[in-house]
Amino acid sequence: MTTIKTILVDDEPRGLSSLQKLLELHCDTVEIIATCSSAAAATDAITNLQPQLVFLDIAMPETNGFDLLHNLPAINFEIIFVTAHSNYMTQAFKFSAVDYLLKPVDDELLKEAVVRVQKKLDEKSAGQNIETFLHNMQHKGGSQKMKLCIPSVKGFQVVQIQDIIYCEASSNYTNFHFTNRPTICASKPIHEYEELLEDSNFIRTHKSFMVNLEHVKEYVRGEGGTIILSNNHEVEVSRRKKDMLMTRMKEYYKF
Repeated sequence: MTTIKTILVDDEPRGLSSLQKLLELHCDTVEIIATCSSAAAATDAITNLQPQLVFLDIAMPETNGFDLLHNLPAINFEIIFVTAHSNYMTQAFKFSAVDYLLKPVDDELLKEAVVRVQKKLDEKSAGQNIETFLHNMQHKGGSQKMKLCIPSVKGFQVVQIQDIIYCEASSNYTNFHFTNRPTICASKPIHEYEELLEDSNFIRTHKSFMVNLEHVKEYVRGEGGTIILSNNHEVEVSRRKKDMLMTRMKEYYKF
């Protein structure tokens, strides 16, 4: 059985001990090669031992988890963040397709996160989305400036939120249409992106469409009506979505 070489990083001894026990009990593919109680120790261990996975506590004294990552010359391993706070970082985590666990760590969520890591390692995509996450943490006050990892048959692609004009449902897939690049077919249904992007000025106008309010150019009245977007594409508005659209448009454009 192939194991995942893993380092645990947490400045709290109880946190380290608890996580180690959970991994030993529930995740037999994880091989713990080091435990570190500071960013300095973690930097040395990562450099010398070359792990495939790091469980990283965010809130550490002197040097936090984010600073640790910024100081590394390269990130060629997977990361599962461990944190006691979910609020302001949740969007950055989700947009970047980065795993995180809330303290106290739930054993079922831990097992699921490790399975996702194994899949990424098998696909040889480890570490590629961390740069996106760090970018998003710098822009967490304005979601249109964040980046989104879109999973596709090839792995995933990173896009700027503000460049997405609209999303179109295609069975269990979602087609993303952009200002400056070809359409991307994402391997997730549109309702998942509706939930993910609802706080980023996107609105579902129809069972088949979700639009970025940044790119709405005109609304044409009708039973439900039609939206004309910045690329001059016309998107249908369903009758039951019309009132919600008008409310969101008034909030967004202040008219």
